[in-house]
Amino acid sequence: MLTGKSFKFESFTLDLERLCLRGPSGRKHLRRKSFDVLRCLVEHAGRVVTREELTKAVWPGVVVGEESLTHCIGEIRRAIADQEQRIIKTVPRRGYLMDVSVSSADGSADKSNELAVTTAPFEGNSGTTPLPDRPSIAVLAFTNLSGDPQQEYFSDGITEDIITELSRSSELFVIARNSAFQYKGRSVDLRQVGQQLGVRYILEGSIQRAGDRVRVTAQLVDSATGRHRWAERYDRKIEDVFAVQDEVARMIVAILTAHVSKAEIERTLTKPPTTWQAYDYHMRATEALVSFWPSFDVERLYETRRLLEHSLTLDANYARAYGTLSHTYAIAWTNPVDDDFLDPTALDRAYTLALKGVQLDPNLPLAHAHLGSALTWKRQLDAALAEFEKAMALNPNFTDWRLAGALIFAGEPEKAIDVVRALMRLDPFFHPLASGWLGLAYYQTKRYSQALAPLRECLLRMPNYRSACAWLAATYAQFEFQEDADREVAELLRIDPNHTIGGYYRRVPPYKLASDAEHLFTGLRKAGLPES
Repeated sequence: MLTGKSFKFESFTLDLERLCLRGPSGRKHLRRKSFDVLRCLVEHAGRVVTREELTKAVWPGVVVGEESLTHCIGEIRRAIADQEQRIIKTVPRRGYLMDVSVSSADGSADKSNELAVTTAPFEGNSGTTPLPDRPSIAVLAFTNLSGDPQQEYFSDGITEDIITELSRSSELFVIARNSAFQYKGRSVDLRQVGQQLGVRYILEGSIQRAGDRVRVTAQLVDSATGRHRWAERYDRKIEDVFAVQDEVARMIVAILTAHVSKAEIERTLTKPPTTWQAYDYHMRATEALVSFWPSFDVERLYETRRLLEHSLTLDANYARAYGTLSHTYAIAWTNPVDDDFLDPTALDRAYTLALKGVQLDPNLPLAHAHLGSALTWKRQLDAALAEFEKAMALNPNFTDWRLAGALIFAGEPEKAIDVVRALMRLDPFFHPLASGWLGLAYYQTKRYSQALAPLRECLLRMPNYRSACAWLAATYAQFEFQEDADREVAELLRIDPNHTIGGYYRRVPPYKLASDAEHLFTGLRKAGLPES
């Protein structure tokens, strides 16, 4: 396999430092996945690269249809004027062949004072992850057997709560929901899943809801051997679903570690809502909020609030619903999606709701994290970090990307890097904002080369996230890659024509140290973002 900083073929150069393709007429635009497909073909020039190899290399751990790869190949061929397939040949029922001479060369962007740019794609988990030093488990999304796709949120919510209860045990290493759910709807080899996530045990199951009854089946599998360690079926009334969750969690903890006492489990169990209907609405709201992030569609935020308000109407003491509702107002205060942007009333509401959640259930880790987030934006950073610390004390497996932001603003970017790295181990398919905060933390420590990959990954998954656009532009500018910085600023102003240093960055980020804020402002000015 060829290696190097850049590759030359025909009249084109694939530059792995600047992640671009250059031709006789200048730079050719390629989406990141198309760039990665071309890179894989170039590195293996002269042999057929199968569709399976390309898919595994470019979309590790993700199920994609053949059309995704076909679309990338089409984009590459248009960029290199290869409509006749002279350079990249399709090999029917096999894959693709780079059928021209390729040479490896040093990158053209040679600056003696630069660090080497990280060129590997910034992905979740693409191979084998070593096992932790304690019993480890991943809970895969339980299959919905209700015959109604609209009930997916219900089976997902039950699964998520089982994950939450298991993660409360200090004796267990529990993979976060986001990563475990990457395998949802797929026929998978549990041994391979165990290797990718780095866990010894896997819990899988199904949920069938009919009328006022629910059937939950669960089986525990040893991922090293593929053998079943335990299986059970529960037939209950719908209002007893919380008892089923608790029973499953207790059984798994008892099997995996004899050192966890029943008293400890009972002491840390989440207080359930008064009625299962309130819980049901909260699960729907969680699903709606997940769909908000890729597009920043404010209607999804409003739908989340509507569902949470229904939940609280049914159970006025439901701490989780108060916390999630608080989060929606913090999101709106920090992102210009509607009139709540920078409105003190919205931030006060976020704080009041989060505080209510903590008061109702002080043993709920996520409630403390929501309060920590609100306190961060209210510039009470010491109090914010104390709340995040309480959340982690209550649940040793707890992860939250918002803690990284609080640490960065408090002048502790090195700790933020450690936090995100730990989060990525517990959640290999982490929330895209985790990579965004990691990139900013590297920027603040002036490790610009390491900031590029996570910031690009954040934007790949959240292309409308204004802050990541600005952070990446500032990073390019500090690196003296002005052409790249110009492109990111242009994209940022396309998304939000009113985005300025004075209008946003002097008002939103609650930096404790003036020098940290000025470091970001300097990069933004170099990039060409308007001051006001």
